[in-house]
Amino acid sequence: MSEGSTAAASAVGELPEGQRKLLFWACFAALVATSFCFVTRSMLIGTWGTEFGWTETQKGQILGVGLWPFSISIILFSLVVDRIGYGTAMAFAFICHVLFAVVTIMAPTMGSAQSVYMAFYFGSLLGALAAGTVEAVINPVVATLFPREKVKWLSILHAGWPGGLVLGGILNIGLGDASWKVKIGLILIPTIVYGVFMLGRKFPIHERVAAGVSYRDMLREFGVISALIVSFLVFKEIGRVFSFPEAVTWTLIIVATLAFGVATGFAPGRGLFIILVLIMMPLATTELGTDTWVTDLMGPEMEKLGVQAGWILVYTSLIMMILRFLAGSIVHRLSPLGLLSIAAALAMIGLFFLSSAVGAAILVAATIYGVGKTFFWPAMLGVVSEQFPRGGALTINGVSGIGMLAVGTVGAVFLGYIQDTSVNGKLKAENAAIHQQVADQKQWVFGQYEAVDPAKVEALPNQADKDEVKKLSDEGKKEALKAVAIFPAIMLVAYLLLMGYFKSKGGYKPVLLTES
Repeated sequence: MSEGSTAAASAVGELPEGQRKLLFWACFAALVATSFCFVTRSMLIGTWGTEFGWTETQKGQILGVGLWPFSISIILFSLVVDRIGYGTAMAFAFICHVLFAVVTIMAPTMGSAQSVYMAFYFGSLLGALAAGTVEAVINPVVATLFPREKVKWLSILHAGWPGGLVLGGILNIGLGDASWKVKIGLILIPTIVYGVFMLGRKFPIHERVAAGVSYRDMLREFGVISALIVSFLVFKEIGRVFSFPEAVTWTLIIVATLAFGVATGFAPGRGLFIILVLIMMPLATTELGTDTWVTDLMGPEMEKLGVQAGWILVYTSLIMMILRFLAGSIVHRLSPLGLLSIAAALAMIGLFFLSSAVGAAILVAATIYGVGKTFFWPAMLGVVSEQFPRGGALTINGVSGIGMLAVGTVGAVFLGYIQDTSVNGKLKAENAAIHQQVADQKQWVFGQYEAVDPAKVEALPNQADKDEVKKLSDEGKKEALKAVAIFPAIMLVAYLLLMGYFKSKGGYKPVLLTES
């Protein structure tokens, strides 16, 4: 589909075909390990919540910290990865993956409930830094290795994400009631595999560097508007974690944005890139935010079928993995934006259907959703890489990082907030007496809200009251899926408008770089 860039072709020309493919599969293995870590944490969040008495929002925050630092490390390493080297970055990722497993396993020994919670939080932070570093390396490397087929090979690369979800999901479900510490320990297996795989690999020169595009021009392609979005999302979450006053948080946002502006001459960034950045936020929430919660959300319905809810995530991930491996034949028949439009429509239908499906209909709804979300991430990265090659590692990883920031800071927590407020509102309307006994004030990224406290529910003397709260909780979980269906609807409209824009300019064509 893409003609690629001559600069990128020169950058990889010194690598033999066998070395290129070996490096590609090393990148693939690293992504498998990253998603293995992600799905293991997602499938254990319910277990941790029960064992340690966390609210839905607290669980969302643990899952969220596994996402927003992901984006920070993607963006930060994108700023320096061409200077420090891809190999050094991958070594850092390996160390963080190992530490994630160790810290998480040791968390229950930390003493007080707050100390235990913060140990889990810090462990998830380390896992997120590892994941972000892996992404910061593999996306620009693969785009440079295959300059004439970026969307195809980025799609195949990102088959590693659902591949890790399938592998991790099957192992976690297969181990049944085994200790969650054993399941966390399994993360070390794929981590060691990619660590060995990366030894001795030679990385190519990125196409931006080969074309002689300056570092400052790369920053200008990203632009101060995107920098403002990043600064807002990063420092709002950091301010919440460390309880910064609002004045301090906004000062950090303004200072970071101004610093970037000074470095770039306050270049606003490319208009199309800013649009893609905004689209990436609902895209990331649709895919990763929903993946994060799907086990918990579909639990009640799957229990009625006698099947673990985790199989829904495994099943949709298997669909993604197979279709992404077949990306070559698909992307040559559709433009990237046409593919994304169809994907958004299917994801919207699938999520809405999944929110009300019961019995065998859950499988049908999950299939539609799984097909829909398959090409979101790699096709968006492909579009950015083909339209903004001057932005180098920063633009391709930046759009991914901003999406991760949005879902980590707001998206995953938003789903938990929907559940908490839905349960609280229904209980308050239907049984005010019980509500008064179990309600409490909770904190999230946008302030305080009222929620049902699980510890107070457990302390209720009447089992019928406990059952009533559980029934309303199950309804709230289903409503979260219906709410998130609005995101792919927004994306569909945006993609159709972009297709019209490119058609007015003679059709979608990749931007080419020439060697300096």
